[in-house]
Order: sequence, then C-alpha cells, then structure tokens
Amino acid sequence: MIKFKTFNQLTNSELYEILRLRQEVFVLEQTCLYPDLDNLDQRCRHGILYAKANEPSADQPASDQSALEGPICAYLRILPSGTVFDTIAIGRVLVREEFRKQGLARELLLATLDYIKNSLGEKHIKLSAQQYLMDFYKSMGFRVISEGYLEDGIPHIDMEICF
Repeated sequence: MIKFKTFNQLTNSELYEILRLRQEVFVLEQTCLYPDLDNLDQRCRHGILYAKANEPSADQPASDQSALEGPICAYLRILPSGTVFDTIAIGRVLVREEFRKQGLARELLLATLDYIKNSLGEKHIKLSAQQYLMDFYKSMGFRVISEGYLEDGIPHIDMEICF
C-alpha cells in the first residue's frame, strides 16, 4: 500500500520510523555524515510504501489506521518548487534493506510520478541522483541535466522528467 502524506499527517511512529530508516541508509550504510534533518520535511509530502497490511486484531478497532499499515519498506519525499530546485523535486528515496531487489523503488517512484502529475498538477520534476543510480532513473524517463558533482562526498547528478 502506498500513501502520500503531509508532514502533519504523519503519525509520531511513522515519523520516527522514516527518520530511523533515513539514518540507517544514508548515514550508516553509506558512511556519510550529513545533516539529514534539514528543516525541509515540514514542507514536503512523504511517499510511503508499506509492507503488507496487518489485519486489525479483535482488541484493535479497524478504524485505527496504524493497525492497517504494515512497516514502512520504501520511502521518498516530494519537495515543493523553490526548496531545492525551481520545480517540484523528489528526494531521500530509499528501500529498507530487507525489501530490496523486489522492484519496490520502481513501484513507489511510478506511483509518485503519477501522484505529482495527476494530484498535484505538476508536469516538471527534478531530482539529485546518486550517480550509480543514473540508469535506474533514466529507465523511469528522467534525463541528465547537469555535470556530475560531489554532495557530501558522494557523486551525484541532477536529472529531470517532463510530462
């Protein structure tokens, strides 16, 4: 199940899990010290792909949304125009380690492109990709728009897609 939420719609548990996952992937796995908490999350929409939903137990009402959503297995954030680029942007794309190699990043990104185009009415999207993922983003329709550069010691490249 994929959901898009504003910062204020995130539960405390979701926010904690998102921040923990971003720390695990971007700081620990990639051994990159950088300020992940950049004061942009509050203005972003957050794309969350949940693992298979749990059935509500007898003592937990079906109306309790946390009972219906499994753990977060993939995540990204959608940054409004003017925060990082002059257009809407996608960032912090990750898949929890135990859910990798299942096509979940592609699934979440396709849903996000559809959401941005059809729900937010945006037709031009940019992202700053780690260079080793350039072919993945190209396969999704993105094109390279910059020379390579280092961001926090990791090679990156700017890419865009237009509908």
